[in-house]
Amino acid sequence: MTRLRKKACVALFLFTLFIFGTMMGLRTLKPSDGFSDLAPGMEMAPFAAERSEKRGEPDNDVADTKIVFSNSGHEHSIFYDIHIFYYLWYGAPQMDRGYIHWDHVLVPHWDPKIAASHPKGRHNPPEDIASSFYPELGPYSSRDPKVLDSHMSQIEAAAAGVVVLSWYPPGVADEHGEPTEDLVPAVMDAAHRHRIKVAFHIQPYRGRTELSMHDNIKYIIDKYGKHGAFYRFKSSTGKVLPLFYVYDSYLTPPEAWAELLTSRGSHSVRGTPYDGIFIALIVEERHKHDILASGFDGMYTYFASNGFSFGSSHQNWKAVKDFCDRNNLLFVPSAGPGYVDTAVRPWNNHNTRNRVNGRYYETSLQAALSVRPDIITITSFNEWHEGTQIERAVPKKTVTRLYLDYKPHQPELYLELTRKWAEQFSKEKEQWLM
Repeated sequence: MTRLRKKACVALFLFTLFIFGTMMGLRTLKPSDGFSDLAPGMEMAPFAAERSEKRGEPDNDVADTKIVFSNSGHEHSIFYDIHIFYYLWYGAPQMDRGYIHWDHVLVPHWDPKIAASHPKGRHNPPEDIASSFYPELGPYSSRDPKVLDSHMSQIEAAAAGVVVLSWYPPGVADEHGEPTEDLVPAVMDAAHRHRIKVAFHIQPYRGRTELSMHDNIKYIIDKYGKHGAFYRFKSSTGKVLPLFYVYDSYLTPPEAWAELLTSRGSHSVRGTPYDGIFIALIVEERHKHDILASGFDGMYTYFASNGFSFGSSHQNWKAVKDFCDRNNLLFVPSAGPGYVDTAVRPWNNHNTRNRVNGRYYETSLQAALSVRPDIITITSFNEWHEGTQIERAVPKKTVTRLYLDYKPHQPELYLELTRKWAEQFSKEKEQWLM
């Protein structure tokens, strides 16, 4: 009997040892390769998105994550810290009253003597468009659902996770176009199908004040805040808030912005359901002090022409980032593939920046990465007038025009370069955080 008890004890001990060893072995296993590029704690984000999508609920519970798998599979992640400026102002006869923006006027120089030596008039699509490049889709309409889906597919291919939508209030448009606010739901739906988020780039319409901005912010959050594509940013304090870019923010005095963007302001959004992360445009060096006094949460540079302004000059980015770090502000540099706006400003040759077969873009992206920002913005997906687009372009020659193109590379060149550097940004961020 004693012998049997000993044998039972030995068997129990060996069984316990086996279980313990198995558990320890499982704990040492690494995640599968499909998850190896995810930020810590984000492993379940894509599946949370899938669950909410099946329930028909917005997936904003993962809007503040940095990486998700695109619909193309694990090997094609998209990155929510790559934001790309996007324009909705294009029109074509099949969807609109005629061509809009593709027929842009030639803007005269403010000096009559200089203006006299340059051509006048407007462009005549479809052969003659207001761009030095020609889109693969032709002079399209932003109202075309097929165009929207193609754009979101291209942005997904480029790994950019956030579309920064140029936005005017209902019934308001830029001076050369027509209102487009009614298109925003279609853009958000198209973005959502590709796991892309949408942030808003509020433009400087006539009569924009801190009071009208309060109404704009309330309108956007009330109307789109529950949509699955609505972008929210997780700040260093842990708050998850909508993020807004404010173009030409310097047109409004700092003391006026402070009424909206500081807690002591007379109509402050701080601590209310309409609070957000507000990013101002830095053009001149003095703007960084105005941005701080205004109560903004950060600054971006937008312009893709290196040297055009203080803010857009790569050599100044480290100093601006240091200023932002000292004052708890986000610095969001803007990288671009080149710049050429002579199709609309024929007198502006001196600001042209040649693409050099993609090398200018890579230099710009490297400069952005070197300051270790939280977010990098891309200028732009489709600002064709200024030649900053990364959208697919094709060679085109007419009787009167020879368009620039991406040769010797394919139309996807700048989408591929964006993905390459988005992945590099993600890898470098992991090193910064270690």
